[in-house]
Amino acid sequence: MTSITIKELQSLEELKELAILEEKVWGTPPLPTHQTLTVAKNGGIILGAYDNEKMVGFNYGFPGFSNQQVYLCSHMTGIHPDFQKKGIGFSLKKKQQTVALDRGYNLITWTFDPLESLNAYLNLSKCRGIAADYTEHLYGDMDDALNGSLPSDRFRVEWRINSGHVNNDFTIEEKYAKDIPSLVNIKGNQPLPCLDDVENSMLESIEEKDTWLVPVPAKFQEIKKSDLDLALDWRLKTRKIFKALLSKGFVGVQVIKHLDHQSIHHYIFVKKQLLDL
Repeated sequence: MTSITIKELQSLEELKELAILEEKVWGTPPLPTHQTLTVAKNGGIILGAYDNEKMVGFNYGFPGFSNQQVYLCSHMTGIHPDFQKKGIGFSLKKKQQTVALDRGYNLITWTFDPLESLNAYLNLSKCRGIAADYTEHLYGDMDDALNGSLPSDRFRVEWRINSGHVNNDFTIEEKYAKDIPSLVNIKGNQPLPCLDDVENSMLESIEEKDTWLVPVPAKFQEIKKSDLDLALDWRLKTRKIFKALLSKGFVGVQVIKHLDHQSIHHYIFVKKQLLDL
């Protein structure tokens, strides 16, 4: 990995540089610097990742409040296109955890697309957040290259940064189940991975187990580019599955990447009551 340093951003000059990088990453107008500066001075945590003197990544979070609890909303993490897949996102999250604990936060939340399995792997497998709830079309229509014309469904991550689930040394499979059944299967002999039809009988069996696997595409962006109807099929079928699992008290805790089946990864869902949160 490239030698990267991470620091908290608080000056106007640093936040102007962040705005330039944000526009480069997302291709949309950045947050105004008067807003990010106000966040940085009022309980937010804004981090920059640097390759020498060049900012190549950032994480932007602001305080949230619900049910008499203060938490950190980690709203955006962005990495310069030339520096992606180098572990910078995870380094930013670990620094965010350290700073947040120092500030008195115990919970960090953010959202992500449930079908973007690489993001899910970072959020759940590496950081050990949990996929705690699901919102259909959360952000409405999003006019950018990443989201395209699909419904903007999102998982909300709860990252309980002071919990045993996050900080204790164990593997999900060993702790909860070694042979985890799949709630639904993949159709065979398809040029692109396609999910079986979701039968009500499948969903009615959810409470029979403490742990389930749910398949998702390994490369959802490629499916969106090749077959938008198939991408929508994945969205609607997994929406039904994820909402059913969450309604029965399950949460997403990990993504398994399969080297022998490179088109598919799997979520692990576990009953929330079993977790050390």
